[in-house]
Amino acid sequence: MTEPMRPNQRADYSAIVDRPPLKLPAKARIVFWTIVNYEVWDIGKPMARQLLPAPTGAVLMPDVVHWAFHEYGMRVGCWRFFELFQKLGIKPTLSANARICEDYERVAAQARDDGWEFMGHAYEQGPIHKEPDQAAMIKRSMDVLEQFTGKRPVGWLGPGLTQTLETPDLLAAAGVKYIGDWVYDDEPTVIRTTKGPLVTLPYTIELNDIPMMMVQHHESDYLLKRTIDQFDRLYAESKDRAKICALAIHPYISGQPHRIKYLEAIYDYVNKHEGVLHWNGEQILDWYQPIADKQLRAAE
Repeated sequence: MTEPMRPNQRADYSAIVDRPPLKLPAKARIVFWTIVNYEVWDIGKPMARQLLPAPTGAVLMPDVVHWAFHEYGMRVGCWRFFELFQKLGIKPTLSANARICEDYERVAAQARDDGWEFMGHAYEQGPIHKEPDQAAMIKRSMDVLEQFTGKRPVGWLGPGLTQTLETPDLLAAAGVKYIGDWVYDDEPTVIRTTKGPLVTLPYTIELNDIPMMMVQHHESDYLLKRTIDQFDRLYAESKDRAKICALAIHPYISGQPHRIKYLEAIYDYVNKHEGVLHWNGEQILDWYQPIADKQLRAAE
């Protein structure tokens, strides 16, 4: 059996300063890519996030308090997101556990009807390394999302950005066109798989409310501060080459009453700048794919 490729075999090293600058349509300078994560946490499994330490440090199951913490996002927090993006006219990417279409049909239907892009995010929340049949899980996830939305997703994000060395090959075989797990660049890139090229988009673990709020325990306004700092530098650099600024949010975190105003303030700030596009992942892919195809042909 052939060993799966390692990351440096899938992608040659490429210094951003050595590449021709990417250009966006018309006079646009920067894409602000919003990724909303809606997930299913199975009460029969360890919870993905813990805000309240377990007594004596021993993890207890069932972990009802953290199941309920997530459930708040799907009952309440997500509706603050829907209201915000409806008001702004933004149709974000939804990183969706396929099981939301079954357990939270009301929420999934709202995202579908609002025109959000659905991106595969496994069937339910849990590390891919624990999946007994990763290929079957990927197919099940894509099939459920396609049946619910009427369109097969083109993007994928692993739960917790988890993947194994063979994951890119399995995703490409399932029809995935782009992934967000490779957070190694400011620009889209192309990686090799056994089923052809796969595009990586610059997702983020830095402008992401999980590490910021659940791991680093910053104050509620810190997401606003860091996003402004990130956006300001990328916007300045976008004078010479197109940039993508990604923001990843979860309804049980940024949908909390004490945080939502800071999320709203991010969009107020960003939208004061000229040349900003609010694209989803599929729109970024549609723009970049012809560029990638041209580069691949030149390399042959």
